[in-house]
Amino acid sequence: MLIAGILETGWAMGLKYSEGFTRPIPSILTMVLTLASFWMLSVALKTLPVGTAYAVWVGIGALGTAIAAVFLFAEPVNTLRVAGVLLILACVIALKLASGYHQPRWARPARSRSYSAPSISPFAAS
Repeated sequence: MLIAGILETGWAMGLKYSEGFTRPIPSILTMVLTLASFWMLSVALKTLPVGTAYAVWVGIGALGTAIAAVFLFAEPVNTLRVAGVLLILACVIALKLASGYHQPRWARPARSRSYSAPSISPFAAS
């Protein structure tokens, strides 16, 4: 999830640098980061509930984007903005802690089942 969120921050920043997809290199990098972020999110969805995973992904991306924008684009820092970022952080932590989720057996990805012949050794435990 952390990697997916960091990649989301990267593509959000890339949107700014691409200037409406008019600059080829930043545009291509933005698309690559977007695909990588979505792929990492899909990997996380194998073990996390979709609502929690999506909210945490968006939260990490929003946090990273807000913080990066201050440093890269000199966006203003004020009390209300810092409070908002801290609230997002608190929500991400709460959702992650609340995801003590046990996926039902029917929703788990199928595992390959390989057949192994029963042992005919007289010393094999039964």
